[in-house]
Amino acid sequence: MEEIAAGPLLSQINTPADLKKLDKSQLKQVCDELRQFIVDCVSVHGGHFGASLGVVELTVALHYVFNTPDDQLVWDVGHQAYGHKILTGRRSVFHTNRKYGGISGFPKRSESEYDTFGVGHSSTSISAALGMAIASKYKGEEHRRHIAVIGDGAMTAGLPFEALNHAGVSNANVLIILNDNNMSIDPNVGALKEYLTDITTSQSYNRFRDDVWKVLGKLPTKDFQRLASKIEAGLKGVVSKSSNLFEALGLRYFGPIDGHNVLKLAETLKGLNDIPGPKLLHIKTVKGKGYDLAEKDQTLWHAPGTFDKITGKINKKIITVPEPPKYQDVFGHTIVELAEKNPLIMGITPAMPSGCSLKIMMDAMPDRAIDVGIAEQHAVTLSAGMATQGLKVFCNIYSSFMQRAYDMVIHDVAIQKLPVVFCLDRAGLVGDDGPTHHGAYDLAYMRCIPNMIVAAPMNEAELRNMMYTAQLPETDAPYSIRYPRGQGVMPQWRTPFEKIEHGTGRKISDGQEVAILTIGHPGNFAVAACKMLAEEDLYPAHYDMRFVKPLDEAMLHEIAHSYNKIITVEDGTVVGGFGSAVLEFMAANNYTPEVKILGIPDHFVEHGKPEELHRECGYDAKAIADAVREIAGVKIFAGNLV
Repeated sequence: MEEIAAGPLLSQINTPADLKKLDKSQLKQVCDELRQFIVDCVSVHGGHFGASLGVVELTVALHYVFNTPDDQLVWDVGHQAYGHKILTGRRSVFHTNRKYGGISGFPKRSESEYDTFGVGHSSTSISAALGMAIASKYKGEEHRRHIAVIGDGAMTAGLPFEALNHAGVSNANVLIILNDNNMSIDPNVGALKEYLTDITTSQSYNRFRDDVWKVLGKLPTKDFQRLASKIEAGLKGVVSKSSNLFEALGLRYFGPIDGHNVLKLAETLKGLNDIPGPKLLHIKTVKGKGYDLAEKDQTLWHAPGTFDKITGKINKKIITVPEPPKYQDVFGHTIVELAEKNPLIMGITPAMPSGCSLKIMMDAMPDRAIDVGIAEQHAVTLSAGMATQGLKVFCNIYSSFMQRAYDMVIHDVAIQKLPVVFCLDRAGLVGDDGPTHHGAYDLAYMRCIPNMIVAAPMNEAELRNMMYTAQLPETDAPYSIRYPRGQGVMPQWRTPFEKIEHGTGRKISDGQEVAILTIGHPGNFAVAACKMLAEEDLYPAHYDMRFVKPLDEAMLHEIAHSYNKIITVEDGTVVGGFGSAVLEFMAANNYTPEVKILGIPDHFVEHGKPEELHRECGYDAKAIADAVREIAGVKIFAGNLV
């Protein structure tokens, strides 16, 4: 991987201290060079795109005005932090972004002192920055400033409102920058979007706002402070709606201002720097700013992969033979197919309709598929409420995001034994997004919940059959179906629906001495391992268990009587997961086989391609074959069996 060349000013900036040496008149050129550098790098190496382009001017202004890292800057989610990374000493290694062994795609405390808080999931920035501000005040470090940058999409979650409610009475020195671009990954939804749009389109408010900020730009700091209260009163008098929400919570509200005018941003931030207490600056930006195609299709260009920066053509693999679909697309088409036959089916997603493919249903049946915004807790309890009225709700949430709604799964769904179907996308090791997004824990955290059915399909047909089974009237309990990101294994995947009895596995192949027990997609790795081993005259049996809860106890009794060496394979944590469930069964029934558990180890796995991470964690096809040889006592020297 070759380093991407930077422009003449950007190439001189290795830290924010270098940026501060420049004259204000040079900031526009820095922004242009920074934006071009991001385009050059992402077009070749891939990564998140539109979000970072939209905050180039804000990033430059923040590091120009504030004394980072002593002043603490917290980015929400981190999709938009590429410019921040480039300006804080990582330009020369930025081409390794999201690559195996390279820098993270998100702010990460262990990576840089400028990354004050590790992020990946949305909506945490205000709480974190407020915590830092309260700690600084307690320690007598009143000089430090604390800035949270949060998008309007992230504001659809509940956590930011909890933090705003606290910030307003804290008197902490925290600045919240609301980056309003009307987008998260998909277009924003909800009343907050309408509220912010109303503020920014009010003609009377905007005329007064422009006059105020023109005056403020010409006033010295002390005059700014003296007039601040009068300005706030004037804003309230002109258009009360602009102050109802944030000022009612005790925050001084400023804006909205143009988030792409770097000089105005710098002047505004400098003025706000001298105003104590909690405050909110509302800026308007365009996601994908400066790259025309990204501005026009902001969802597609959120993370487009590699592309030709001149033509905008996104590089796609040339397909010469039919390929398996992505699991999420199988879900999207299958739920529509089921809903056409069952009028009780509804679909819910928290802000990921494109990613989880519920958008297929939203387009086909807009009154039966709902995007609730970045609000996983609400998504689960909303589903529970619908289920009390007899609806069959498919609540589609990424595995790692479901962690945020765990109490609702237990309290609102499982205790009441409501038949909500949880479709957990991105289960297992998801790849380049790294530890914040790996779906490592759902098998463990779902199987310990009473009343919960926990299943994982080995292929597309199994996913379809599990979805079909889950919506049947006789399924009267919560049902969790987890599947990985990316392609399955069946080009011809539109198979007829078949009911699967809860807690029943299936035998894939007979064998001798060793039994491989798999759950979910890694069963395909075991199939490949068995083919490798057959060439060596080793024939382990293979069972696709399909359910972690309830376990197929009849099948486990059969296995325990027939094999004294067992290998379990899962795309989840080895602590408390599928392998643990098998061991618990063996212990409870006084079986004593030798059991080897393969899966995600008990540490946070970094980013990389899924196949790289499967190899690192030791449960790809080769690792499974090695485990069979080891447990069978087969020795290998120089490639030869002994």
